[in-house]
Amino acid sequence: MGHITRALAASAATLVLAAGAAGVVTAAQADETAPDPSAPCARQTTQVEKAENALARVTAVFERKQAAVDEAEADLTEAATPRERAAAKKALHKAETAEAKVAKVKKAQQMRLTKAQQRLDKCLAGPSPTEAPSSDAPTETPTETPTETPTDVPSSDAPTTAAPQAG
Repeated sequence: MGHITRALAASAATLVLAAGAAGVVTAAQADETAPDPSAPCARQTTQVEKAENALARVTAVFERKQAAVDEAEADLTEAATPRERAAAKKALHKAETAEAKVAKVKKAQQMRLTKAQQRLDKCLAGPSPTEAPSSDAPTETPTETPTETPTDVPSSDAPTTAAPQAG
């Protein structure tokens, strides 16, 4: 069991290094493919791209955590002694807890991506017809004709009456 764990740790370290190198390449490519800041909806497009990249990273982490849970379950079934079973149960619980945390993060990132996509779709659709001023909306400029009903605005010269206080 110790040899399997050591071999898996070495392969995981190799994956992390490879992913780090791929991240450097992707960052360089991202600079070349960045949208023109003066383009319409450029900010929203950038937000969607960032959310998609973040979701891809979180999904990769989630898959690794799922693999760790699968491995811990296999170790539990292979455990022969009570001490090995106890250690395997502990490792399984730890792996399941980590997987649950990452699942929560993944769900949150999916919601961020959905919201960013909605903002981009709204921007690409242009202004909605309800945003245009309607003819019955109040205006800032005064009109020449009086209103149909007088406005009752209390003036500061009018005496105010106070309600009698019960005593």
